[in-house]
Amino acid sequence: QVQLVDSGGGLLQAGGSLRLTCTASGRTFTSSSMGWFRQAPGKEREFVAAISWAGSTTYYADSVKGRFTISRDNAKNTVYLQMNSLRPEDTAVYYCAAASPFRRILPITTASFDYWGQGTQVTVSS
Repeated sequence: QVQLVDSGGGLLQAGGSLRLTCTASGRTFTSSSMGWFRQAPGKEREFVAAISWAGSTTYYADSVKGRFTISRDNAKNTVYLQMNSLRPEDTAVYYCAAASPFRRILPITTASFDYWGQGTQVTVSS
């Protein structure tokens, strides 16, 4: 069983930066691909970014490419989402997600991941 704890959300103005953190419990973290999703009010949960278990491959939604960076520190069982040049349309609850060990995640959808964090709110004002 893997438990994920998301943190780092907040309220900020457009153009600002924020770093989200997801800390995982369990010894299988280093074998699991990780991802970030977000869900705005009235909308479906959407993919934001993902990273392979070794950290060698990253994936991004077109809407965040060039602005967001996903990274991981396997020694700390932690994955990060650095968000720069934030826009009001980035406002959402952001969820960390983990796939089962060695599970392939492509094509990336919510069904690619087996464990979810509780979510952290990010609000960007114009």
